[in-house]
Amino acid sequence: MSQASRDSLAQLHTELKATLSAGGVELGAELFAALKVIDDNGALRRSLTDPTVEANRRQELIRKIFATKISAAAVTVLQSLAGARWTTEREFGDAVEEMAATAAVYSAEQDGLDGLKTLTQQLLEFNRSVESSHELQRALTEQQAPVSSRGDLAANLMSGAAMPAAKLLVRQAVEQPRGGKPVDLVRRFADLSAQQQRQWIADVTVARPLQQAQRDRLRKSLSATFGRELTLNVETDPQLVGGIRIQVGDEVIDSSVASRLNDLNTKLAG
Repeated sequence: MSQASRDSLAQLHTELKATLSAGGVELGAELFAALKVIDDNGALRRSLTDPTVEANRRQELIRKIFATKISAAAVTVLQSLAGARWTTEREFGDAVEEMAATAAVYSAEQDGLDGLKTLTQQLLEFNRSVESSHELQRALTEQQAPVSSRGDLAANLMSGAAMPAAKLLVRQAVEQPRGGKPVDLVRRFADLSAQQQRQWIADVTVARPLQQAQRDRLRKSLSATFGRELTLNVETDPQLVGGIRIQVGDEVIDSSVASRLNDLNTKLAG
């Protein structure tokens, strides 16, 4: 994906997080269904990504086509995507796909870090099962077989305890791999889940080992700051000299002596 499209997608992830979180698996399924319509209609794709067409007209086109077929939340997501700029038609479809998958991932996050771990594990277990059998690989990619039959086969490969999000994502990957291998798409979905796990883990680097009481106080303080029960992953790095470095997702808090010295050296060099 081009940098411009990645920037659009990153901004929309932030703007639509509440909608995606509330919609969950149901919203993800609606967006996947809309994606199939968009992928199957070249004229529609071109209209939704034409930079010479005003954003409000592209969004109105979404309303006309989908308003009576999917929920208001799904229409909102599609209109937001249509209002942004995308370098290619394919990248617009990729963005719809990622938003749909993200809604499913957020549904697993209702159970916190454990839910995300379970989702990631179930997706990777499906891939291991498929990759261990050439017969399964052929069956899941047999173009002469009905799409729904391939999806049913994939569903049967998963245990009865599989999460609804895992079932949706696996079926999507098998029924609509969009020109790729189903296992590759499942892996991308697993990566999305794993990335979201990082939002629940605080990677802490310190110059000297922390006592258990210090760990407990730090975890409590960080959990309160970030608004969720974080898990600490603590590593010791003597090169920090002193202080602490904390990373939760993309957010970094660095109060180490090494960091301050690097900042000073940068200022002196500039």
